[in-house]
Amino acid sequence: MTLPLAPVKGVMWLAEVLTEQAEAQLYDPGRIAAEMQQIADEVAMGEITEEEAAEREEDLIRRLNEGRARSG
Repeated sequence: MTLPLAPVKGVMWLAEVLTEQAEAQLYDPGRIAAEMQQIADEVAMGEITEEEAAEREEDLIRRLNEGRARSG
């Protein structure tokens, strides 16, 4: 009776696992720190402006704060 639903449940489970992994990477403090360093390197090499760097850093800080709120 539940056999026809087994593939659907498997897909749903896989989607949940992939979502959890993506969120873990998105909010990972180590990954965010590495992205901050990349921004600093790009500014130093003249690849982006200070304004662009500030915008990207604000996004990273928002992600860091969201990650902390989710885990707390």
